Amino acid sequence: MALYDYMGALKRGRRQYQEALSKGEHPYLPVLDDILSYTKIVSEVNLGLMDIPIDKIIGTKTEGRTNAFANNFMPLLPEQSEFGAKWGNLYDHQIDDGIRDPIVAFEFMNRFYVQEGNKRVSVMKYVGAYSISGYVTRLIPQRTEEKENKLYYEFLDFYQVSFNCDVWFSKEGSYKKLLKLMEKKPGEVWPAEERALFKSAYSRFSKAFTHLGGDKLNLTCSDAFLIYLRIYEYDKTKGQTEMEMLKGLEKTWKEIELAAEGSQVALVENPEEVETPHHKPSLLNWLRPAETIEPEMLKIAFIYNKTVKTSAWTYAHELGRMHLEQIYGGRLRTMYIEGVNTEPEVENAIELAISAGCNMIFTTAPQMANQSVRCAVGHPEVKIYNCSIKMSYSSICTYYGRMYESKFLLGAIAAAMTRSDKLGYVADYPIYGTLANVNAFALGARMINPYVKVYLEWSRMKTSNVGERFKEGGITYISGEDMITPDKASRAYGLYAKHEDGTVENLATPIWHWGKFYERIVNAVCHGAGEMQGMKGKKAVNYWWGMSAQVIDVIYSQNMPHGVHRLIDFLKNSIRAGSFHPFDGLIYSQNGKIQCKEGGGLSAEEIITMDWLAENVVGVIPKFEELTEEAQSLVRLQGIMVDENGDMEE
Repeated sequence: MALYDYMGALKRGRRQYQEALSKGEHPYLPVLDDILSYTKIVSEVNLGLMDIPIDKIIGTKTEGRTNAFANNFMPLLPEQSEFGAKWGNLYDHQIDDGIRDPIVAFEFMNRFYVQEGNKRVSVMKYVGAYSISGYVTRLIPQRTEEKENKLYYEFLDFYQVSFNCDVWFSKEGSYKKLLKLMEKKPGEVWPAEERALFKSAYSRFSKAFTHLGGDKLNLTCSDAFLIYLRIYEYDKTKGQTEMEMLKGLEKTWKEIELAAEGSQVALVENPEEVETPHHKPSLLNWLRPAETIEPEMLKIAFIYNKTVKTSAWTYAHELGRMHLEQIYGGRLRTMYIEGVNTEPEVENAIELAISAGCNMIFTTAPQMANQSVRCAVGHPEVKIYNCSIKMSYSSICTYYGRMYESKFLLGAIAAAMTRSDKLGYVADYPIYGTLANVNAFALGARMINPYVKVYLEWSRMKTSNVGERFKEGGITYISGEDMITPDKASRAYGLYAKHEDGTVENLATPIWHWGKFYERIVNAVCHGAGEMQGMKGKKAVNYWWGMSAQVIDVIYSQNMPHGVHRLIDFLKNSIRAGSFHPFDGLIYSQNGKIQCKEGGGLSAEEIITMDWLAENVVGVIPKFEELTEEAQSLVRLQGIMVDENGDMEE
C-alpha cells in the first residue's frame, strides 16, 4: 500500500515539476533562508505549539532537502530510494495511528517554512489533511509601503485577537470588515470557544469553496468567505454544515466570480442603452426576460427605510411609485413597506413582498443592499434593484442619479444672485457621490465668480450647528437639503437665501424624478428582447442616470433676473445634450494638486469615487468618529473607508 501511494505522490510531484518549468516558475520548494537574505527582520516571536494549516505550508527553511520535493511538496526522488522508503513508512504510520509528532517551522508573511518534518508535511498534503501540529517561530519583517507588507501587518492585528492564521485577504481593510460582520470590536480578544467555532466554520467553508473550484479563482478563500458572510450573516454561517455551505456557495457563485474578476461595475449612463431594441448581444441583455411581458404581469414592491411623512428621501421615492401607477393607468400593481430600519426588518420586508406575489422589488436605500442580494440569491425569479452607487453585486441591479449636474447649476445660480464672495453648502453623508455634489456646486459658482468661496458644513455630525456658523460668517446664500420633509414647515431646502430678518427666499431646488426612472425600467422589462446572457458574474450593472434621462432636474424661481434665467437654461440644455460637462477642464483640489488637466475630463469612476475637495471649498471631510451612528453605518457601506487615525480614505 505504501509503495503504491508513494508512486501516486511521485506522479503528482513530477507532473507539478513539469508544469512549473513550462510556466517559467521555480519547480522546487522555496527556501526561506534565500528569501530572508534580502528582507530585514525586526522581531522573532515564539508562537509555541499550534495547528498549522496545511495549505499555508509552502516551503522549507534551509536548502537541504528542497530538491527532493516539487513546489507542491510532492516527492521527486525514485521509489527505490531511502527517501521513498521513509516516506512510505510515514504514510503507513499516518493511516494506522496518525502522525502526532509536531514539526518545526517558521512563519513569515503568514506562510510557513519547515525546518524539521518535510516528509511529514508531504504525507499530510498527499492525504488531504487540513492541518498539522508544529512548533512555530514567527519572523516579522520591517514595515514598508508594499501591499503585501501592509496586509501582513493587518493580519498581525487580527491574529492578536483571534489567534487564527487561516484567514488571509487580498485587499486592505478586509480584516476590519470581517470583525464588523462578526460584531466584534477592534482589539476585542476572542474567547476560546469563539475561536474554535470560527475555525471550524472556516474549515467547512474552505472545503466547500475548494470543492467548487475556488482555488482556481483570482481571490483567496478568505475573500470569498467575506462575501459569503455579507450575504448570509456570521451567526447563521457558523452553524451551517459543509453541505449547507456548499449549497449556499452554489447560489452565490456568480458573486464570487464577480469578485474574482475585480468586482467590475458597468455604469449605464444613458437610458437608450436599455430601451433601444437589441438585435445583437448587449451589455444589458442579461436583465431582459426571454419573452416580452405585459405590465399586467408585474407586481412591484417598494421598500422604504423611513416613513413617507418623516423623510424627504422616502417621499421622493413614494412620488415615483405613484407616478408609475398613474403612467400605467392601473395596468400594474404596486405596494410599499415603510419604516424598515434594521437588517432583519429589511429581509422580512422583501420576503413579505415576494410572498405577496411581487416579481419586481425596489429597495430604496444603500443600507438595504446586502439583504437585497441575500433575497435575490434565494429568489432568482424576482428582479431586485437597490438604490445605491458603486456596489459590485451581480445578483441585483443598482441605480442612482447624477445629482452633481443639478448642484453645478445651483452653484452658478448662487454666485449670480449673491453680492458676496461667500456661499454656504450643507452636506449630509461623506459617501460616494456626495463630494462630487459639493465640488460641482463650487465649480459652478466659480464659473460665475472666480473669487467665490464655498463654506462646507456637515449635517450628520454628532455636534452640528450649521445655521449659527453660517450666521456668524455672514453667509446668506446656502445650498441645503434637496427636498423638504412632508412633516416639516421649513423653507430651508434647495438653494435659498436667509435674510437678516430671518425670512427665507427659495431660489432653486434639485429634483430627483424617480418616477421617470421607474417608468423607464418597467418599460425596458416589458419590451426588452433577447435571451438572458452576457454579464452575470462578469460585471455588476449600475444605472447612473442624470438630466439627459430626466431623472435629475432643477426648478428655479421666476423672480430671478432674466439674464440668470437664460444662463441657467443654456447650461441645463448643454448638460442634457452632452455638450457640456461640469468636471471638464482644469480643476485643482484644496492642496493645489491638479485633479483634471486642461482639455481633459474626469471619468465616471473618478467622479463617483471623488475623495477630495475643490480649491475654492472651505471645509474638511469629517473624521469617522465625528459622524452620527447612522452616518458611520452608511460610510462603511458606501465604500469610503476609514484609516487608523479615523480619517476618510477611498
